[in-house]
Amino acid sequence: MKCILVATEGAEVLFHWTDGEFEESLRLKFGQTENEGEKPPALEDQLSTLLAPVIISSVTMMEKLSDTYTCFSTENDNYLYVLHLFGECLFIAINGDRTEGEGDLRQKLCMLKYLFEVHFGLVTVDGQLIRKELRPPALEQREQVWERFQSLLWTYSRLRDQEQCFAVEAVERLIHPQLCKLCIEALERHVIQAVNSSPGRAGEEALHAFLLVHSKLLAFYSSHGASSLRPADLLALILLVQDLYPSESTAEDSDPQPSPRRPRRSQSIPVQQAWSSSSLRPQPSAPSLSQETDSFSPIEEYFTPAPSPGEQSSGSTIWLDGGTPPTDSPHVQMAEDTLQTLIPPSPGPSGPRRIFLDASVKDSYCPMVPHTMYCLPLWPGISLVLLTKCPSTPLALALYQLLDGFSQLEKKLKEGQEAGSTLRSHPIMVDLHQRMDKFVKNRGGQELQRTWLEFKTKAFSKSEPGSSLELLQACRKVKRQLCIVYRFSFLTMTPGCGCPHLPQHLQDQVQTLMQEKLADWKDFLLVKSRRNVTMPLTFLEDFPGLVHFIYVDRTTGRMVAPSLSSNERTSSELGRGPLATFVRTKVWSLIRLARRYLQKGYTTLLFREGDFCCSYFLWFENDMGHKLQIMEVPVLSDDSAPVGMLGGDYYRKLLRYYSKGHPAEAVSCHELLTLHLSVVPTDVLVQQAGELARRLGEASHIPLL
Repeated sequence: MKCILVATEGAEVLFHWTDGEFEESLRLKFGQTENEGEKPPALEDQLSTLLAPVIISSVTMMEKLSDTYTCFSTENDNYLYVLHLFGECLFIAINGDRTEGEGDLRQKLCMLKYLFEVHFGLVTVDGQLIRKELRPPALEQREQVWERFQSLLWTYSRLRDQEQCFAVEAVERLIHPQLCKLCIEALERHVIQAVNSSPGRAGEEALHAFLLVHSKLLAFYSSHGASSLRPADLLALILLVQDLYPSESTAEDSDPQPSPRRPRRSQSIPVQQAWSSSSLRPQPSAPSLSQETDSFSPIEEYFTPAPSPGEQSSGSTIWLDGGTPPTDSPHVQMAEDTLQTLIPPSPGPSGPRRIFLDASVKDSYCPMVPHTMYCLPLWPGISLVLLTKCPSTPLALALYQLLDGFSQLEKKLKEGQEAGSTLRSHPIMVDLHQRMDKFVKNRGGQELQRTWLEFKTKAFSKSEPGSSLELLQACRKVKRQLCIVYRFSFLTMTPGCGCPHLPQHLQDQVQTLMQEKLADWKDFLLVKSRRNVTMPLTFLEDFPGLVHFIYVDRTTGRMVAPSLSSNERTSSELGRGPLATFVRTKVWSLIRLARRYLQKGYTTLLFREGDFCCSYFLWFENDMGHKLQIMEVPVLSDDSAPVGMLGGDYYRKLLRYYSKGHPAEAVSCHELLTLHLSVVPTDVLVQQAGELARRLGEASHIPLL
């Protein structure tokens, strides 16, 4: 029973997303009409009618009191409403099945707003223009826009509930030194250099290329001179790829109601069968293979299975340590044949997509720089992603600098600064005057020239200077015209619709070369991504009583954790079935609780719950790996942007805040969440957490990317 709505102050629907239960409740409420032959109102009209009182009352309170409510629940707590005002658009999230709290709903709203920025860039600055993008006049075009974001919300909800990396909002890596080295060399030579040296690249420049196995990062390479990609942007790109090519098994297991624009996938990758049967051969004291489904088996419950021993092993130590996969074993051949039979054909490549990411242009920071994303599927579950920049990128920087200058000026005018000589001599105005004159002369259209002349007349006239209100209105008109130029340059002219992009033969060449390079590793990667044996240590033996952990380097935005699968086809360190499901529920609950306490200023959390002891630690280190003295972190209000990367990049702001007290050294931020058995003494738990963090920190510094 879920719903998300984006509406204007007049209750016009700009976007909506509902699940089947909520639509059914609307049908029961609005489905019956007085005339038998009359059709019920459209879904967006039903939502507008239902939520118009909420929207109007919220807007009225904001106008009258400069404040409004941000969360409320209906009688008997049947429905929880969360509201957030972004600019001139009101975002509303509703939950009627008590599966999401206020923090979850607010996180979803902030994530949706971030997705709008990724797809529309600086157009989101202007309220009227973003309305046109979200609600085009043509019904067919409007449905396409809404279905894209509805699908992204379905995908995000599925990944947040199933994947640890999206639960903690960090990028998870597949660690295999030799394979990562092979992939990085291939990305450098056969992707980045091949594209940039091609005469038919249509002015595009390849900046970043990376490989994904399901939702996990295998390898990443950036061209020389390219600015670094923010962890939040990388995680958003993984979300986009998973939306285009969803992982078969998790999509079926967790998505009871698939995306409106994408039918349910009927096949899945049988990753469990890729392991040799001999690797599952029980030891004398272990249960038989027929009893493997017993999730309370002591072997699967507490111990990581040891490597298959001796001559009967279907794998080899050389393979796992960095060699090439064995091909002469009959068991491996049988597994490969099974995978070849059951894996569906490789999906076709999607068209290039215009997206907007933060970057540095000419040594200047610029948010929402236009990029072109090419997603090239190599096999089901394995994708190559290429990011390029277009020749008109400097235009985006110029427009951002002008918009930023006028936004600062608008803020000063709202604060009541007097117009006249004081404003004319302000450094912002002097710089804006020069930049804008140059821009209008080189690129300005007739309407932009007119609005800029009107602004200059009011701002710089000594005989008849404009009032603050007149200047404020003229300033907003200039900003709108700049956004219109931005929209025409980067949204109207998109790849495939009048804007140059990489030719198809070059995309096919890159795709084929990467398939050849990874052909021998394909099945191994598909299994590894599900089994997720990324650990450099056998933690269950080295740390008795430790059930699960998640380690996150918040500076790089990357995490390490053992696998935690609850479906019946994929086993993990904790087995599968009821036990893994129970532990998963505990871990997800700990993640939510840790976020709430961190929002209130707590960096350490330790509590017992039943048979388990849960702990959470956040700390800072210098570039030598030494822990720094903890300081009080800011306490955030309940209606602030949630803790995470996708809904406001909380950790980047926290690092900036803490670094002010350590200006002479580089500071990094780390998190560790652990789940122990309650019989473990507290002092042993803390000692284990410190040793585990040390080992994981050393392992995470392996230069694979």
